[in-house]
Amino acid sequence: MENPLQLKSLNHISLVCRSLERTVDFYQKVLGFVPVRRPGSFDFEGAWLFNYGIGIHLLQAEDPHQMPAAGGINPKDNHISFQCESMATVEKKLEEMEIEYVKSRVEEGGIYVDQIFFHDPDGLMIEVCNCDILPVIPLDGGAPVLQCSRMNCNLKHHVQQQQHPTTVTL
Repeated sequence: MENPLQLKSLNHISLVCRSLERTVDFYQKVLGFVPVRRPGSFDFEGAWLFNYGIGIHLLQAEDPHQMPAAGGINPKDNHISFQCESMATVEKKLEEMEIEYVKSRVEEGGIYVDQIFFHDPDGLMIEVCNCDILPVIPLDGGAPVLQCSRMNCNLKHHVQQQQHPTTVTL
């Protein structure tokens, strides 16, 4: 597998928001992100959050009233996705927080992936799923790739491990 830009991982996503305070509160209380320091040289309002090995950089909209209104929850719309340990817990917590959501189920080769979709305060679609049970199979017919469910996942490292497995003798 070629890596022409020598990428290592996803670092962050940037999102423009109507209300920085409201959006930070959502990402902390609903998704478990933690505010982290951002460079003081920025001359615009924003906040940096971090968890699960990725950052979310929030930017205060210059004109919040010009941002498009959120539409209905559509699983085929742009979204970010998080894997979880328990879909039942996610659903229960969303109900307790009175957050509207849509459930979906995908089947592939007898494996069922459950998905829950909902919006953040600015209308960005968020998916929470148990997608890590679905093998990642390269289209070139190669062997399935291990799922990346932890920080610092490196696909090249996994491929090398498959090609040169380590044997431990006790």
